[in-house]
Amino acid sequence: MKNTVLTLQKQKEEGNKITMLTAYDYSVAGLIDAAGIETILVGDSLGMTMLGYDDTLPVTMDDMVHHTRAVAKGAPNAFVVADMPFMSYHTGTRDAVINAGRLIKEGGANAVKLEGGVDFADEIRAIVKASIPVCAHIGMTPQSVNTMGGFKVQGKNVDAAQKVVDDAKAVQEAGAFMVVLECVPAKLAELITATLHIPTIGIGAGAGCDGQVLVYQDMLNMFQGHQAKFVKHFGEIGQAMQDAFKAYSEEVKSGVFPAPEHTYKIDDEVLSQIKA
Repeated sequence: MKNTVLTLQKQKEEGNKITMLTAYDYSVAGLIDAAGIETILVGDSLGMTMLGYDDTLPVTMDDMVHHTRAVAKGAPNAFVVADMPFMSYHTGTRDAVINAGRLIKEGGANAVKLEGGVDFADEIRAIVKASIPVCAHIGMTPQSVNTMGGFKVQGKNVDAAQKVVDDAKAVQEAGAFMVVLECVPAKLAELITATLHIPTIGIGAGAGCDGQVLVYQDMLNMFQGHQAKFVKHFGEIGQAMQDAFKAYSEEVKSGVFPAPEHTYKIDDEVLSQIKA
């Protein structure tokens, strides 16, 4: 059964937690979909996880359309949300609607996600008016890494906490159907979740949110570098992959692979007639 904005809203109303993971390609999307995850985020985090950038800022609309299309093909049941990359909506409502439309028409997404609260309420409102569902993203917003001075927890003092609350109310008022809260103190996120009638999805925002999202490479421990405090490893897939790659290399070099059962046969009589 396909998940929709209505089924996700119903989950909040009934107190059933929403699950979300990132995906960037067809095969992983299929595995996540088969596991019953309700929502897949094609995040601009692909800039770091798939393209090797230091942050999300270089990601383009073409990058997002390309990866979203692959994910949408592999996820018939999950609700697919595609990130709007840096500068795809910052130049006004017209550009915001056009670029959001690309993710729906060309990418096959079910909704788009954009970062920012009060400052981008007009863009959210315009996209929603074009019949495109919008998931907002507030708190620590990676596209604002330069103005924030790095990836830091948001909302720890009175003024900062009030800003997160005001942003949450603003995106709901603008028509967002859901909002991601990133790197927000747990009690503040719980307060926002109780205040809003739309679902909240937490990442580094505690268990009081209506749902949770993680980057799938993080939760499978596929990176050897620094990982955020909020990451939990649900599998050691990175090490398992590395072990498998090493085993493959050793068998190829030793001649163990491919074995006879991995090869195709030809009749010796046919082979005898071949001129080499």
